[in-house]
Amino acid sequence: MLQWPEAFGKRFGVFVDTEEEFDWGKPLSRDARGTSHVRAVPGTHAWFAARGVPLTYLIDHPIATCPYAAEILRRLLEDGRSAVGTQLHPWVNPPFDEPVGSVNSFAGNLPPALEEAKLTTLTHAITSAVGVRPRIYRAGRYGIGPNTAGVLSRLGYRIDSSMRAGYDYSAEGGPDFSRIGNQPFRFANGLVELPLSTIFTGHARRAGGRLHAALGKLPRGRGIASRLGLLSRVALTPEDMPLVDVLEAIRFAAGEGVRLLNFSFHSPSLEPGHTPYVRTAADLAKFYAWWEGVLSELDRLGFSAAPLAEIIDALDTACDPPSTSAIAGAAGGL
Repeated sequence: MLQWPEAFGKRFGVFVDTEEEFDWGKPLSRDARGTSHVRAVPGTHAWFAARGVPLTYLIDHPIATCPYAAEILRRLLEDGRSAVGTQLHPWVNPPFDEPVGSVNSFAGNLPPALEEAKLTTLTHAITSAVGVRPRIYRAGRYGIGPNTAGVLSRLGYRIDSSMRAGYDYSAEGGPDFSRIGNQPFRFANGLVELPLSTIFTGHARRAGGRLHAALGKLPRGRGIASRLGLLSRVALTPEDMPLVDVLEAIRFAAGEGVRLLNFSFHSPSLEPGHTPYVRTAADLAKFYAWWEGVLSELDRLGFSAAPLAEIIDALDTACDPPSTSAIAGAAGGL
C-alpha cells in the first residue's frame, strides 16, 4: 500500500461516471445510448466549482462519440482543474464481438484481445473528442480483470480506479473486492490502483469486509448488524447512501488517518428519471443537499479538494513500504 507524501495533506476527489442513459431495471442493450442529460452537467459543474471542487469525468463511448456532449466537456475542461478519464461499458463500446449479458458486462471477463480492442477504441475516441489523452480508468460495473492492468499500461494510463473497496460482485460473474482496502497500491507494472472509498462503521468495524461477507450469508444479517450499531458498510456516494451515515463514515475515516477520500456518482443522476437514485425534482434537490452536508463536514475536518493532476503528482512520489509489497503483488495478479 502506498503512503501519501506528507505535503499532500488530507484530500478528497470527486469522480463522475459519465455515461449513457439506460433503464437500470432492464437487461443491458447495445441500443441504449442516450446522452440528453449531459446538458445538465454544466450546471452541476458550476455548482461544484463555486465551492472549490474540481470534477473528474470518467466518460464512456456513447458520451465520447456524441458531438454536443464532447463540446460540453471540452468547455468544462477550460477551468484548468477538472479532468477527463475513461469508463468502459463493453456492451455499448465497439468492437461488438461478444454476446450481451451479465458476465460480459464485466470487461475483465472478455477475451484479452477484445478487452484491449475496446479500450483502445475508447481511449482514441476520448482523445479525439476532448483533445486530452485520459490518464485514469474505471471499468464499468467495476469489472477489472487479470489482463486489464497490462492493457492500461500499454495505453499510457497512470491510475486504475475500478476496485470498489469492500464489495463483492462474484455472484454476478464479476470481481471480488471484499478484502481490498482504501489505500492505493501499485501493480507489478507500475500502474496505481486508487480504490473507490468504502468506510466500515460500528463497534465491529475492524472486522470490515470479512465480517460483512459472513453476515451476508445470514438471513437479514447485515441489516440487523447495522441496526445494532455493530457494522455498516458505507460507500462515499450520494446514490442510496444516507447523509447521516456518510457523515459518520467521514469522521471515522478522518480519525483513522485516511488521507484521500474517493467520492463518485453517475452523471445520469443529474437529470430526474434516468437512475433509481434521482427520479424526481425533489430527489435532485436531496442530491445537492447531500453534497452541501458532505462538503461542510469535509471542510470542518480539514479535507480539501484534489484535482486529478495533483493526485497523480502525489502518487508519483508516494512510498511503497516493503511490508506491503506482497499485497500489491497479489492485487497485480487480478
